[in-house]
Amino acid sequence: MTAVNRRVFLARTAAITAAAATGAAALPAAAQAWSGKSPKFGDDAYVAPRAEARKDLTELTVAEAAWMIRFGKLKPAAIVEAYLARIGSYDAVYQAFNTVLTDDAIKAAVAAGKKKQATPLHGIPLAIKDNYWTKGVRTTANSYLFQDFVPPYDATAVAKLKSAGAIVLGKTQMGPLATTRATTPAGKITTVNAWTPANPATDPGGSSTGTATSVASRMAASGTGTQTGGSITAPSNAQNLTGLKPTMGRVSLAGIIPLSYTRDHPGPLARDAKDAAIMLTAMAGEDPADPRTQGLPALPDLIAAATPVVSKGKCRVRKRVRVGVLPGYASTTTRTAFLSTLDTIDGISLVDVPFPDQWDLLTGNEFNNVRLPERSEPFMPYLRNDLRGFGVSVTGWLQGALLGANEFITGQRAKLLLLERVLDQVFEKCDVVVQTSPVPFDILGLPEIGFPIGFSAAGVPIGTILGGAPYEEDQLLSVVAAYQAVTDWHWKRPADPATPAAAARSLKTTDDRGTLTAEDVLEQMQ
Repeated sequence: MTAVNRRVFLARTAAITAAAATGAAALPAAAQAWSGKSPKFGDDAYVAPRAEARKDLTELTVAEAAWMIRFGKLKPAAIVEAYLARIGSYDAVYQAFNTVLTDDAIKAAVAAGKKKQATPLHGIPLAIKDNYWTKGVRTTANSYLFQDFVPPYDATAVAKLKSAGAIVLGKTQMGPLATTRATTPAGKITTVNAWTPANPATDPGGSSTGTATSVASRMAASGTGTQTGGSITAPSNAQNLTGLKPTMGRVSLAGIIPLSYTRDHPGPLARDAKDAAIMLTAMAGEDPADPRTQGLPALPDLIAAATPVVSKGKCRVRKRVRVGVLPGYASTTTRTAFLSTLDTIDGISLVDVPFPDQWDLLTGNEFNNVRLPERSEPFMPYLRNDLRGFGVSVTGWLQGALLGANEFITGQRAKLLLLERVLDQVFEKCDVVVQTSPVPFDILGLPEIGFPIGFSAAGVPIGTILGGAPYEEDQLLSVVAAYQAVTDWHWKRPADPATPAAAARSLKTTDDRGTLTAEDVLEQMQ
């Protein structure tokens, strides 16, 4: 089955790449509002809460809150109000949200309390990245171009989450048009890292910055992001979260403001592997409005994969997994300790794997930059009309518009060559592989998961990334869930700001304009 999946994925990637190169592929769009049934969830999606989580509703994971609701120990209205209270107390500091739907969330929670729980997401408060369409609510992609856009219906992924009973707390800050960490379109820093709210220079990860900060600071139970060049795994690594970028096509792009047809991946940012599995199970599935989602292998049982077996204090994965270690990966004490811990888990074996032939060339900027025309092409009318609409990121959009056709076609061929070599030379020797950068697998559309493995001397989270073979998100989740069963990094939470007023004052700079720009932060970091 694995070999079949790889052949299917390679053929699909070639077809989609060819379509994008010839202009035959239309970007997925919400041609109609999605309507359908929620997937079935097994009992493993409900987890009895830890003692400390019972004392603070915002500490509950999705799986724990689902257990509480299932057994009548928690009302959706109570957990929604708890999260809204934290938003009211602290978001002036964190600046994770650009829109908070207080009244709508409370109404939805009251309504949920009158219905029978059907899924573990029933009554669970979520944060939605602001490039996902939300019916009747501004969807700006944090840009000048969409600053007044109000969609007539939800993105398919949002509709699926809401159909499962989830409650949208609000829309989160993001990099302008998903290009950087969260700033205003003009480049002023907004969202901070939840672990260092008084220091905007600490990278919070982008472009799904607001979602990461909202989940890390316990202002949402979980949330959605999109990844084109590390925008789920990077903020997850930076803020002690578990972020899952699925295989290309697993989640519909319909109703998501695009960046790249062949590299955009919607996915969840969560607190642990179990929550990521619950979120992706709800979000994934075929959608007539997005051809990338159609005809794929069935979604594995992600919940079961994210439930390791623990017997007599010993943890093991449900299915044996070979974890590939690329040359030079174990170059830090933290990574070495991570690998040592993996090696103690029953069912996980570490194997050395080589870089594929010409890895540096095929993953370097010479070919990676061919993504730029793909993102510029749908926006050409805007580029011709008024460059000011692109704000601080205009240079990249112009680069894409000016890159030659020969370079673009050569780059697309290079991508297929890289994919063939990764599948043949890496995944013939292992099932998942440790990575130091998300970019190669973003290029190829392969699944990735970012998760915490420690902290720096300064107390900032350190994460790592696992990459998987096509359609095998379950393998990634099984490794991370087993690792999280024997470690407690994912249970660490940042301290609240001392007081919102004091923290807000500490964000001020000596700049005469009273603002902090991306350029200011770079200067401070040098």
